[in-house]
Amino acid sequence: MTQPVTSFSKALKITPKLGEKLEKLGLYDDQDILLHIPLRYEDETRITPVADVRAGVFAQVQVRVVEHTVQFRGRRQLVVTTVDDADDILVLRFMNFYGTQLAAFRPNALIRVQGEARHGHQGLEMVHPRYQAVSDATPVSEHLTPVYPTTEGLSQGAWRKLMARALACVALPEVLPRQIIEPSWPSLFDAVQLLHAPPPEVNPSALTERDHPAWARIKFEELLAQQLSLTKAKLKRRAERAPVLEAGTDLLAQFTAQLPFKMTGAQSRAWQQILADTRRTNPMHRLLQGDVGSGKTVIAALACAQCVAAGKQAAVMAPTEILAEQLFEKLNGWFAPLGIHVAWLASSVKKSAKTQVYAALTAGEVQILVGTHALIQDAVQFYDLGLAVIDEQHRFGVAQRLALRHKMQTSVQAQIAPQFDAPHQLMMSATPIPRTLALSYFADLDVAVLDELPPGRTPIVTKLIDMQRRADVVDKIAQQVAKGEQAYWVCPLIEESETLELQTAIDTHQALQTALPHVNVGLVHGKLNPADKRAVMAQFVAGEVQVLVATTVIEVGVDVPNASWMVIEHAERFGLSQLHQLRGRVGRGALHSTCVLLFDKPLSATAKARLKIMYESTDGFAIAREDLRLRGPGEFLGARQSGLPLLRFADLEKDLALLELARDAAAWLLKHDEAAAQAHLQRWLGQRGHFLSA
Repeated sequence: MTQPVTSFSKALKITPKLGEKLEKLGLYDDQDILLHIPLRYEDETRITPVADVRAGVFAQVQVRVVEHTVQFRGRRQLVVTTVDDADDILVLRFMNFYGTQLAAFRPNALIRVQGEARHGHQGLEMVHPRYQAVSDATPVSEHLTPVYPTTEGLSQGAWRKLMARALACVALPEVLPRQIIEPSWPSLFDAVQLLHAPPPEVNPSALTERDHPAWARIKFEELLAQQLSLTKAKLKRRAERAPVLEAGTDLLAQFTAQLPFKMTGAQSRAWQQILADTRRTNPMHRLLQGDVGSGKTVIAALACAQCVAAGKQAAVMAPTEILAEQLFEKLNGWFAPLGIHVAWLASSVKKSAKTQVYAALTAGEVQILVGTHALIQDAVQFYDLGLAVIDEQHRFGVAQRLALRHKMQTSVQAQIAPQFDAPHQLMMSATPIPRTLALSYFADLDVAVLDELPPGRTPIVTKLIDMQRRADVVDKIAQQVAKGEQAYWVCPLIEESETLELQTAIDTHQALQTALPHVNVGLVHGKLNPADKRAVMAQFVAGEVQVLVATTVIEVGVDVPNASWMVIEHAERFGLSQLHQLRGRVGRGALHSTCVLLFDKPLSATAKARLKIMYESTDGFAIAREDLRLRGPGEFLGARQSGLPLLRFADLEKDLALLELARDAAAWLLKHDEAAAQAHLQRWLGQRGHFLSA
């Protein structure tokens, strides 16, 4: 990846040192500066009486200095006592200060102060507020004061001076045809100018809530750039070549005949879409999404069967060994009776066994390879790769997904006679993607949806129980085990300390062994070596372990129909997606299933919202929408690792109408005005175009 080059005009007076700071924010030219829109605004258009100032809320006050003192409370600090016209007291506190500042705080000096107040030892105080000396005649600002996203060493004052120069000397000409711009929207430059320096007549709430037409224009421009980039990526993939997976044997019929169940309507529809994709000459790039238990694995198996029947190899990659091994066991169980060689590869596999797999794979003797990141190691060489299946795809980064795709180009057949650019790719996710995300971040993916659960699954009852009643839950587990059922007990998530999380799991295991002396209680966690982990899981699947204490390693991939109870301890610490995935480990068979969310008080507002939606709904799509609302798209998708271009201004739930306008406009531009589309992409993405790959 080439290093971006800055190209600022001399009029902006950007020194090399300032240029380095701007680069950290992804700003490389004059237009980038203008499009660096404020995060929020501070209201310096009015003076707030000290009596009306509220802790944690920005305010501007005008006060007179009573006195200042230099105090030593662990460290030297400047403390300034002030009063307003009503003699209400406000203390200003400075941890870092210079001797020259003391002159500004001489007794009776009139100063204007801006900042957020807090409750201090002497009453209301502001720590390191902005301030300036004023007179009774000094006017207040005529417009809201912008607050910019920034980096260390670049103050808000410096931003405002830089932006004033940019607005005065940088042109922002229109590059989009007028017919795709809503008539009520301002020009791009007028929109930018208003957002950087809002005039007094603008409704402040329209700015802070981003409802002003100027915001609509900016958000549309950003969404249009995203839609153009993703659509171009999709068109580029359609120009690539992939092997046509046309089955020449009855392997598919043999495979479906041995399944002990009939596929749902949703599974049949998804399979027909995938079948059509793999029969084309360009690479399939499809996301198969469905709720937990909706039957994605059998669709992946059908795709593998289609690939093998066409004489090619398939690779199936999963993010964890437990999930990868569950997939291997299922696929091997289905394919071994049909004479198909399914191999397993992970970091825990012994070196001698790995060497055998490598040799068999390169010779074409392994038809389906299942594993973890080990599949993309340099030593792995396929004979003729035709299909790449990536489970829980959002857990992989761009580089990892690309590495599996590139395995086709380094395969034996590709080196003998290179014909193809990429294998067919099937990505799977048990986290349902809300429609807004499918339209936005997945615009370059074809999406197949499994929105039905297989027949025979019983609804899962969710219970919210206070941690103080933990003993009652243990008693209930004992009763269920006595009936021949099994249970999971998930330990709390402790993000700040893996060691503490591990110790909690060990302590919980010991406590449950003591409380349930006649029950075989197993333990699995992330630090357990893979062989021991597999042994415990095998015992649980076989019913030899009745209660399984676990960390979130059992979040996905574990399928034990006899497990009817799931207890999640300190459920308030988990995200919605994790809670839903964990709950999906029960209800896999005909037994009535229960998920207990043990919570501890006090609960934050977000934790309350999470537990409420989990209690009220088992619909993965409804939960995903709420998860998106609570966390935002970046966290929801794991996009900070995946390389997806995050939106700075648009809100996908709130701005769905704008997103649909942008999608239609992108299609029109690419058909009728390619030059405008390219100019728009250059303006908004510029040298950040590397985000568009994979």
